Amino acid sequence: MSKPSRKELVYEIIFEADTPSGKLFDVLLFVAILTSVGLTMLSSVKSVRADYGVLLFCLNALFTLLFTIEYGLRLWCAKNPLRYARSFFGVVDLLAVLPFYIGLFIPGTRFLDVIKVLRMLRIFRVLKMAQYVGEADLLKNALISSRRKIGIFLVTVMTIVVIIGSLMYVIEGEANGFTSIPQSVYWAIVTLTTVGYGDISPHTPLGQTLAACIMIIGYSIIAVPSGIITAELGLSAAQERDGRTCNTCGHRDHDADARHCKYCGARL
Repeated sequence: MSKPSRKELVYEIIFEADTPSGKLFDVLLFVAILTSVGLTMLSSVKSVRADYGVLLFCLNALFTLLFTIEYGLRLWCAKNPLRYARSFFGVVDLLAVLPFYIGLFIPGTRFLDVIKVLRMLRIFRVLKMAQYVGEADLLKNALISSRRKIGIFLVTVMTIVVIIGSLMYVIEGEANGFTSIPQSVYWAIVTLTTVGYGDISPHTPLGQTLAACIMIIGYSIIAVPSGIITAELGLSAAQERDGRTCNTCGHRDHDADARHCKYCGARL
């Protein structure tokens, strides 16, 4: 048996999570990602930045350099570099290092490198949690199936807020803070979603009555999207089951990949 090449060894360490070296690499990578994200968050605190700004910048630069080298190694040892670069994790790995370099020329944008926290999604692979991907697919399928209903719901809501926002602009006017229709629509959205920042509020009796109506409407429709998605989740879950009947206990509705009855344990 021939000895693995250097590229194959690097590939095994970086991309494989079943080997001791691969597991160690992924654990160290997760620690580095969390540390780097923590440093970026600390850099946004004015008092901390004033005392330790240079140190935080140097540490972030070091981590970014390490992530850049890692990204280069992934491209170098990948069996299909272009496919990796265009994959979800390939794009995330690239976006994890770009904000720092862009921030050298455009101040402030380097704080966007917290996007590297998305790289933590690899923990599903490391911790053998791939079985949860099926549950994620179930949710994804439910969202896709309900997209038209959700779309109609959003169009209806936008129609409501535009109409009510326009009415509030006419009723309250600029004197009460409703300086334009877009500003009034913003108030309608904030009120309908029951957020209620309080930065704009109606002062006239008619305006307050209309505000009360939109608050009640907000409570009435807030459960609509969750109800739609829940119904689709039930349908998707039902489709995941087959119609096999257990010869021992007679129960049905087993999982499609089940080999034994979930009720009595007999082989299907």
